[in-house]
Amino acid sequence: MNRNASIIIGLTLILGLFLACGNKPKNTQKEQEYRKAARYFVADESFSPILNEALEVFSYNNLLDTLDVQYTNEQEAMQKLMKLETWLAFTTRDFTEKERQNLKDRQYMPRTIAIAYDGLAIIVNNSNPDTCITVKDFKRILRGEVVRWSDLYPTSRLGDIDVVFDNPLSSTVRWCVDSLLEGKEFQAPNIGAVNNSAAVIDYVEKHGNALGIIGSNWLNDSRDTTNVTFKKNITVMKVSRMDSATAYNSWRPYQYYLYNGNYPLIRTIYALLNEPRSGLPSGFAHFCRLPKGQLIIQKSGLLPIQAAMNVRPVFVSKE
Repeated sequence: MNRNASIIIGLTLILGLFLACGNKPKNTQKEQEYRKAARYFVADESFSPILNEALEVFSYNNLLDTLDVQYTNEQEAMQKLMKLETWLAFTTRDFTEKERQNLKDRQYMPRTIAIAYDGLAIIVNNSNPDTCITVKDFKRILRGEVVRWSDLYPTSRLGDIDVVFDNPLSSTVRWCVDSLLEGKEFQAPNIGAVNNSAAVIDYVEKHGNALGIIGSNWLNDSRDTTNVTFKKNITVMKVSRMDSATAYNSWRPYQYYLYNGNYPLIRTIYALLNEPRSGLPSGFAHFCRLPKGQLIIQKSGLLPIQAAMNVRPVFVSKE
């Protein structure tokens, strides 16, 4: 009787040992590669203000795990995603059909989550008296058809138009080429790029003839919780779809003008996912689409993809 009981107990212990071994995750090369790519996500640098805040809130709610971010340009972000060096990238474009098919052929499941709308802002020095521009004239500047401020505004004495972007491989540059110039390269003689969006603002502030192009989430005055005032050290131009820009048919990239479509230079921000399981990268991408993430986007001055706008009249002091 006791001997039989010992045999049963012994078999039970052996069986439990085998089950425990079977449940232990295998530290295979594939598993190591997954974990390495799941430690961080990549994003175009122009989105750093909103993503930093969203990541802080997301990390606070996931105390046992951490997710890092690497800010770069859009082109490098897509390269890292396609090379499986990361599972998540934030960009202003979707996968191309070729990229999507390439990942599917490798037995992956690429997904796209739209999280916000961003206004591409045109900024000038505070000394520039001309603050309205048409989309048509902006295109002419990028094509090199207009090179001096006086070509657009006859009374201007600012000289050559000094165009500055954030990075030569950024989403801002790529969007202007694809959406405004039909894929053709810039031809403006005085056009260049600095290191990042903050450097564009700094450059425009210090050069009277400069014209900068950045994402509108870099413009909000943090002291204003209504998102109706921009930074005081530069001027945000009003942009018109019409052939002639006036104060009555031109708009700045405020949330409401993104919402009603008045502002013409609008782009979508995407979270591009290729994670083969539901880990931290997938969790953060979906968090940005959930109510708490969308609220962070709204407070940043961008337009959440699931916008529930309350329109109220606001009077802004000119002081």
